[in-house]
Amino acid sequence: MIILHRDGERHHHQSHQHQVWSTFEPEDRTDPLAEGFGPLELLDEDRLSPGTDVPHHPHRDTEIVTYVREGALAYEDSMGHSGIIRAGEFQHTTAGRGLRLRQMNASGAAWAHLFQIWLRPWEAELEPCHEQKRFSAAERRGGLCIIASPDARRDSLRIHQDVLVYAALLDPGQHVVHPLPLGRLAWLHLVEGEVTLGDAILNTGDAASIQGERAVSLTAREKTEILLLDLGDQELSRNH
Repeated sequence: MIILHRDGERHHHQSHQHQVWSTFEPEDRTDPLAEGFGPLELLDEDRLSPGTDVPHHPHRDTEIVTYVREGALAYEDSMGHSGIIRAGEFQHTTAGRGLRLRQMNASGAAWAHLFQIWLRPWEAELEPCHEQKRFSAAERRGGLCIIASPDARRDSLRIHQDVLVYAALLDPGQHVVHPLPLGRLAWLHLVEGEVTLGDAILNTGDAASIQGERAVSLTAREKTEILLLDLGDQELSRNH
């Protein structure tokens, strides 16, 4: 079963300094996706004006994958860590037992464009930590590049959940097939471009939740960037 989630259905919050598009809105109890999809609980797209902070969220028992698409994002946390995530870099943060995290646009002149993915970890009270890596456009071009995984396969970020996070940059006509073993879910987010997925066409900002399918099969219709999450069974993950 493939269910489409259109760009216009996302929750959009806007000010002069910050725009955010939220796929999941925990405070909207009428939203069937209020609690997320499997272990995926948040997928936000943010645009920050120069020097602006990302609005604070409580960070506890959460695996966070941050992707900076344009610009640079500075961060500092209650463990004494600080640094900058630059365009093309991905950071994994384990919030675990609790972490105060501040993130802000590192530039005084340019806007920043970023994506944040929150995952429920397979166990609570993990030790907070950070890990950061660059995945070049060449690595992501033409097919799925694994960004994060529970076993750090192919030098990906190590996360504490049965989830595989992929990114891809596709040219028109390129086809991607990702098998889904029995019981696994997938979430596809279109960062930019246009693809066909089954009989449907997805455009920038659109997404699809995929369940009970043998594979995710899509074709780019123009230059396209995607994020694909291969999600394990949440109940099994809790008992890892």
